[in-house]
Amino acid sequence: MPTLVEIVPYDPNWPRHFSDAEAVLRKLLRSTVMVIDHVGSTAIPHMPAKPIIDIDITLSSLCAVPSASLCLVDAGYEARGNRYDDNVWAFLLKSSVPKLRVYLCPPQNRTHEQRLIFRDYLREHGDVAQAYSDLKERLAERFPYDGDRYTSEKREFVQEIVSRVQGQPR
Repeated sequence: MPTLVEIVPYDPNWPRHFSDAEAVLRKLLRSTVMVIDHVGSTAIPHMPAKPIIDIDITLSSLCAVPSASLCLVDAGYEARGNRYDDNVWAFLLKSSVPKLRVYLCPPQNRTHEQRLIFRDYLREHGDVAQAYSDLKERLAERFPYDGDRYTSEKREFVQEIVSRVQGQPR
């Protein structure tokens, strides 16, 4: 059964939910963890979002993914696969409120790096964050039970920002 694409107002507790989840995930995955990042719209202050905390975990190597995956599944996460063939494995913890979506990433993963670029840009550019928020609201209304289409329709906006940032001298 399709799930409703629900956008809710920003919750000031989302950063705390991330911090709590980060502590649990560090204990669970131990030495395989290099960095844990809060990504997605819940990581952007004042941004309406789906009530799901998105978390990227950069592991020590690609070889660490299978054992980390088993740890997550044993902890109750549902494996969602490597959906975009980018060496990023997705997991969902439905029993948590809000839900947690965890992505296991090898070092120097392009998808992970682009998520950080986009997150940081929106944190620094309120006008662009507002445009993205407006787009998400329109798409949620247009595709209320098609999460894949909702996500794919945002891709051009996201890619334009990432390309803009990567084209700038550092």
